Amino acid sequence: MKNIIKLSVAAAVLATLTACNSSSDPVQVPPPPPPPPPPVVVDATLRVVHASFDAPAVNVKVNGDVVIEGLAFADSSDNFDLPPATYAVAVDALLPGDATATVIGPLDLALAEAKNYKVFAVGLVADETLEPLVVTSDVAPLAQGNVRVQVVHAASAAPTVDVHVTAPDAALSAPLATLDYKAFTGAVDVPAGNYRVRITLPGEDTVVFDSGTLELTSGMDLVVAAINSNYSGASPVSLLAVTPEGEVLPILDANSTSSLRVVHNVSDAPAVDIVVNDNFETPLVSDLAFPDFTGYVTPAPGDYNVKVAVANTETAVIDADVTLDDGVFYTVIATGSLSDADDFAITPLVLVDDTRTIATEARVRLIHGSTLAGNVDIYVTATADIADATPAFSNVPYLAETGYVALAAGDYFVTVTPTGTKTAAIETGMLSLAANNIYTAIARDGEGLMGVGLTVMDAFVVAEEPVAGM
Repeated sequence: MKNIIKLSVAAAVLATLTACNSSSDPVQVPPPPPPPPPPVVVDATLRVVHASFDAPAVNVKVNGDVVIEGLAFADSSDNFDLPPATYAVAVDALLPGDATATVIGPLDLALAEAKNYKVFAVGLVADETLEPLVVTSDVAPLAQGNVRVQVVHAASAAPTVDVHVTAPDAALSAPLATLDYKAFTGAVDVPAGNYRVRITLPGEDTVVFDSGTLELTSGMDLVVAAINSNYSGASPVSLLAVTPEGEVLPILDANSTSSLRVVHNVSDAPAVDIVVNDNFETPLVSDLAFPDFTGYVTPAPGDYNVKVAVANTETAVIDADVTLDDGVFYTVIATGSLSDADDFAITPLVLVDDTRTIATEARVRLIHGSTLAGNVDIYVTATADIADATPAFSNVPYLAETGYVALAAGDYFVTVTPTGTKTAAIETGMLSLAANNIYTAIARDGEGLMGVGLTVMDAFVVAEEPVAGM
């Protein structure tokens, strides 16, 4: 009997298990866990900096598309965020007449994840040393209160140098780095504050560049490049600080000067002295006669009173207060007429000069300084015949200037006519213009107000010897 009971219980259990596993009540299998998210890919960054002193403005192409237009010397593009990949980067020079020529690349540039890439155009066009310099650093957070600085030697005019970064009043000590041309440091994080950058030849104490005091505020992330200087002064280099957004901060040598030259353009005025701060005993320029001009003098930047006085007297025909800025080149033209002072008072025309020459073009600047000519049209042509020509500049008024005009090297004729006529008031004859040169011409009255003429400067003539500085 007991065995029958045991068998019945076992049968009941088996029936229960069978019911639980019947096809009408399947076993519940839990779903698999979701896959882990893909790893975050940190983009690379890319910017381009134009540091080739004698190169024109450029376009930059990435994979055949123009992404940066008209990038000028000592300027930077914005930062581009790009997925890690290989990109074809090319640089096209902008030539006169809207032509272009590829001068760098296409360069296959492999951008790695979380890397910053700064592509500098360095070297010179004239000696065929133009090339890309690729400067890298890691994408990394910057701690509060710190500044990040990376230093690049991009100045073809400078040899190997020691770079000293100190407190403003500290003596020179061990350099931060010794850099050959085209070398660069890593990115260094330092506390925000005031610093001073000085550059010397290796192992020497003679400073060839001194930044003076630089205030670096928290959060700044700078690439600081030494480039060939385009400023007045003895240092062959200046510094260019570039932010990730492409903002450029020029840093001049603390000992930069101003440069100033003077043109006597008043045809009915006698010879003059140029007197600074009433120092009539020692004029800056003595006995400057029409239509002569001086070479550049190099006064310290600052505020000055300048008088143009009849030579060897204290009779001033111009009395003006001027401010001369650090590193700037100026041409000051005495203009007007003694005989027609009501309409054409004798005044100084102050122009800012750009002395950088460009290897792919001649740069020409024309200035209207004639009281007799009225408004004029200016023709720049391949032959002397302007019958069917269109003026390069129309209706140019007295004391206006063209700015620096880029022309391909070659032979040209410049003709100046009263506006709306083809009657030549000034004809230059054939001018042979060479690339890597600057040419300046000033329309003026003829001697004693007889007709009109032209004063030519810069590469049109042999350079004048500069007079003594202030």
